[in-house]
Amino acid sequence: MAEILDLQSAVQRVVHDGDCVAMEGFTHLIPFAAAHEIIRQGRRGLTLVRLTPDVVFDQMIGMGCARALVFSWGGNPGVGSLHRLRDAIENSWPEPLSIDEHSHAGLTNRYVAGAAGLPFAVMRGYMGTDLLQHSPTVATIECPFTGERLAAVRALRPDVAVVHAQQADRKGNVQLWGITGVQKEAVLASGRSLVTVEEIVDELEPRPGGVVLPSWVVTAVVPVPGGSLPSYSLGYSDRDDDFYVAWDAISRDRETFLGWMEEHVLCSSSVVQP
Repeated sequence: MAEILDLQSAVQRVVHDGDCVAMEGFTHLIPFAAAHEIIRQGRRGLTLVRLTPDVVFDQMIGMGCARALVFSWGGNPGVGSLHRLRDAIENSWPEPLSIDEHSHAGLTNRYVAGAAGLPFAVMRGYMGTDLLQHSPTVATIECPFTGERLAAVRALRPDVAVVHAQQADRKGNVQLWGITGVQKEAVLASGRSLVTVEEIVDELEPRPGGVVLPSWVVTAVVPVPGGSLPSYSLGYSDRDDDFYVAWDAISRDRETFLGWMEEHVLCSSSVVQP
């Protein structure tokens, strides 16, 4: 059952060195506040997993949290490259970084298999590509009914899922709405989960297209208003487009990046206001 904690205590309890950590949120509801607390607590050796690693993982990689990245597209949305990610891959700075790249469908199917307790998922994608030569988590399988050759992707079962949502009730049930990605699948596939929320309410009001995570699949709930900034939480905050543009220059130079992180993340225990 979910326990309502403060952010520092939740990260101390849920995220450990060497963990495989999925941090999901598609376009909005990106768990920046939780990522910053992981950075402040100096977690190391993490395998980071995310459908669209963007600025949140650029920051974590640049601060030395990660040893591996499992992903399905990486970039600064609408702007360009992730310079800290590129520096880690090309120059091993600040640490060497191994990668396992997938399509959105492939990585989603890995989560789905993990959530269902299955060893793998089957899909038609990847056939005819050379990905099988580069990823240890993709193979081919023959359909026992038709003989068709299909792609199989290994189930993904992270140690921890970290997501952001709009609301939780006082029992630890969580609801998110708007553009949803694979938050539900990531939480169900993971051994532990940490959910930051915009607010705690007495009762969750059903929303069109809303996703409810029941308290028994959530380890810790943390109230963090603005916890998705500089991304946004539908109904609570707006995306800071200017920040994403500014990040390109901030992240290009190692010293400039480290100085920004020192000022805005390491020296702060609250939500970063870019």
